[in-house]
Amino acid sequence: MTASPYGFTCKKQPATGAKGMVVTNHPLGSSAGAQMLAAGGNAVDAAVAGLLALTVVEPMMVGIAGGGLSHLRLPDGRHIIFDGLAQAAGAMTGGLYTPQSDNDPALYMEVEGRRNRIGASAVAVPGNLAAWYAMHSQYGKLPWADVVEPAIGLAARGFLVTPYLRGAIDMHRPDMELDPVISSIFLPGGELPQAGDRIVMGDYAESLREIQKHGAAALHGGSLGKALVERMASGDDYAGFITLDDLTAYAAAEREAIHGSYRGWEIVGPPPPASSGVHVTQMLNMLEHFDVKGMGFGSPEMMHLLAEVIRVGFEDRRAASGDPAFVDVPVERYTSKEYAAECLSRLRNMGGIGPATPGYESNDTTHVTMADDDGMIVAATHTINGLFGANIMVPGTGIIPNNYMCNFDPHPGKALSIVPGKRVPTSMAPMIALKDGAPEFAIGLPGGLRIFPSAMQAMLNLIDHGMDPQTAVEAPRLWTQGQEVELEPDYAHMQAALEAKGHTVKLVRHIGGGMSVIRFGKDGMMTGAACWRADGTPMALGGGLAEAGIRFNV
Repeated sequence: MTASPYGFTCKKQPATGAKGMVVTNHPLGSSAGAQMLAAGGNAVDAAVAGLLALTVVEPMMVGIAGGGLSHLRLPDGRHIIFDGLAQAAGAMTGGLYTPQSDNDPALYMEVEGRRNRIGASAVAVPGNLAAWYAMHSQYGKLPWADVVEPAIGLAARGFLVTPYLRGAIDMHRPDMELDPVISSIFLPGGELPQAGDRIVMGDYAESLREIQKHGAAALHGGSLGKALVERMASGDDYAGFITLDDLTAYAAAEREAIHGSYRGWEIVGPPPPASSGVHVTQMLNMLEHFDVKGMGFGSPEMMHLLAEVIRVGFEDRRAASGDPAFVDVPVERYTSKEYAAECLSRLRNMGGIGPATPGYESNDTTHVTMADDDGMIVAATHTINGLFGANIMVPGTGIIPNNYMCNFDPHPGKALSIVPGKRVPTSMAPMIALKDGAPEFAIGLPGGLRIFPSAMQAMLNLIDHGMDPQTAVEAPRLWTQGQEVELEPDYAHMQAALEAKGHTVKLVRHIGGGMSVIRFGKDGMMTGAACWRADGTPMALGGGLAEAGIRFNV
């Protein structure tokens, strides 16, 4: 542990290297990515290998039958967003579920029988594997089979349960016990595994071998897709809706990134359906009018300002966000400097608690940040939505499907209502910042609605407060949508000061999940850091091949 001058203690250490950097939320995920760099692969190879490994060792967070976003910066300077978000199937309509309430914000997104949260009825058409395969096909360097191999080994040989995974299993034990297939893996003999126990996923290893041979087609039309569709047809109230046609028709979307600026830095993030590119830019444009550095990290004035700026960002997100194929999102207006100046009038001198707002986005996600020494950078956030997704497993495959349908508004005729082919908004924030055209840092984290405000705060830590990468990601966070202001433990001492400014404060264990960052130095060195909120682990590649002309013993 290392004490910082900002009133908190960093619990982890960074890694530094010149040949490449890998940061994921599990050491074995990072190891898989590092293997690709060591084998001569690039950051895309590392990212896909790391994500596939995480589908094994972090199965509660991510899987091939999930969804997410990957932000690539190519060596030539282009930014590409691969949108692999899950979408509603062709047979899914606005009246699919029976809502529990039309008015109560606490129950507005809930449906009878929890059919949009657990079981096959909660599963949307997945996009993760399609996105990973597409970006690797275009920009990977190593053969696809090599990229899949580390995940196969982990599934076949098994891996040790971490306390983090054990806690996730314990939290969702009642739902998992409803499905004998998933419980046979994660609750063997009906018992909760202990930290250090080994989990082997033999069926999933075979599924990964199919993916190794056939790529994304294994799921999107092949044998794994047929098995998923067969699991959907349970014949009861929890039957699913995905067909083989839905799977074969799915395509990852390539989207143009959103470019903003902050104090001379270029800030690049994903566009809608993601909120981060739009609203991180909006919030930074507002903060540019204030002396953030002079106010000081963690001061009452700075924390009040952050709460107000985040509240305004969420107000606009609620007003217009969604799949751009179905919803008109005023991107240019929201990201303009002129609009940010208008928003300043909405900032209050005294806080106050607003009405509860309906909406849902799972906190359970994973993120990877990768870079190689050729200038390829990948920041990618992917999920199966809730912990263990729909809490079922496709028999004979080891695949855990998503439960993305709980993110849709179950009421017909609303902006976020279920429509075939629609993708729901996401707070995922795989972001990259540049200065004078050169990358300075790449960043991201899991955590649902708390993602993009947390990423924005880490950017302030790096840009305004001058923190090193480890301190920036481990720093305490605050969050609000306009109701309570949530504070992490290292901000708990500020409760009275924020209450004196009119805020209702709620103390929480953590806000968002494990953040990772790579900082690019002027000397060519990269520094990777991961925070205490997950099993995040940076791994650096240094050294290199022998000097030209060198021969053994000559």
